[in-house]
Amino acid sequence: MHKLLVKPHPQTETKEADMRLHKLKASDTTGTYLVDSPVTENDILLMARQLASLRLRKGRDLTSPKEVFSHLQALLADYEHEVFALLMLDSRHRVIAFEELFRGTLDGASVYPREVVKLALEHNAAAIILVHNHPSGDPEPSQADRNLTTKLQDALNLVGVRTLDHIVVGHEGCLSLAELGYF
Repeated sequence: MHKLLVKPHPQTETKEADMRLHKLKASDTTGTYLVDSPVTENDILLMARQLASLRLRKGRDLTSPKEVFSHLQALLADYEHEVFALLMLDSRHRVIAFEELFRGTLDGASVYPREVVKLALEHNAAAIILVHNHPSGDPEPSQADRNLTTKLQDALNLVGVRTLDHIVVGHEGCLSLAELGYF
């Protein structure tokens, strides 16, 4: 059994217990909800992250890159440090798990190919989408991001795990190295 592991944003960790008191009710319009008690801005952000986590849960089909970007941005854009994560997929590109693997500093995170391969194999992933944020807000991939992608792609290929993309998340949006022609 695989779990979706998403850690709450540090600024909202204390609100997590309070969020259980807020009851969301489905509205008459598909995809809209009603809240039966007052909520703060932090509550709304936490609910957005929780909803994004649900959208990346096990078995979920990934239908559009823009939809995935939206979920990843809700999960990672507000961190003040770099976070490197894996979106692990089965052979039909359904989500197995999303897991934050490495945390770094304001402008970098140490990523170890051995640990990436190990996690992919533990989850029996057929394919991987590499994900990390840029705390600066600018999602433009750096040369170090491109080099890391090549290194991880080579390591994962050795064990038969396909790297589908590397998505860089920022406040200004997300950029896909695959869409930029890197794959």
